[in-house]
Amino acid sequence: MRVKKLLFWVISFIVALVLIYNVMVIFTIIQEKMFLPRDYILWTFNYPVSRLSIIYIYYFIFAFFVKKSGIMRYAKRNKKWFYPIFIFSNSLLIYALFFNVSVVTSNSIINHTFFTPQGKVYHYRDIVSIDTGVCEKRRFNPLVHTKGDFYYLITLKDGTAIDLNDVGGTKNNKDIYETLEEIDKTLENARINKISKIETFEYFNKNLIFAGRIKSILNNDKY
Repeated sequence: MRVKKLLFWVISFIVALVLIYNVMVIFTIIQEKMFLPRDYILWTFNYPVSRLSIIYIYYFIFAFFVKKSGIMRYAKRNKKWFYPIFIFSNSLLIYALFFNVSVVTSNSIINHTFFTPQGKVYHYRDIVSIDTGVCEKRRFNPLVHTKGDFYYLITLKDGTAIDLNDVGGTKNNKDIYETLEEIDKTLENARINKISKIETFEYFNKNLIFAGRIKSILNNDKY
């Protein structure tokens, strides 16, 4: 009986993981259909809101391993207000995650956010600075970058900051870092102020196949 029960839980766990993965894929496909113009080059999930998706991983773990916890009993006793608040807050979260996309085209950046779901258009000339490097400090907070993470942060004229390395996809599935390298050269040629922390490259995993492109981006600091 114990073997059968364990087997049931293992299969259930795998099935649930597959379902979650498929939901995420469908979620992404819908975003691509809604937000990407024909001339797009690259699109991103905006950091740090994108990291809030980890909440659903916690939900998944909670559902499987702590079904009989005090929280569940508390929820059942107070279901008249607990469930409506739970549904409302998660609806807001899904909305925030869905409208959390930036699209880079050949001459503009379209930023979709919670408050501007239709998208706000910026031109390359609206980029006031670029900050790129590799994080040096190890952090255990899943909502922030940690040691070894590469970042490519552009700041726009209204103070909006977008990390172009939080990539959702590229045109024709082109190599992400080849695309980012080309964008970097375009922005460099536009003489946009760039702070490139090449000294932090030592914290990056040199064994990754795209490490050379990361180093090239960091070295490309003409101005």
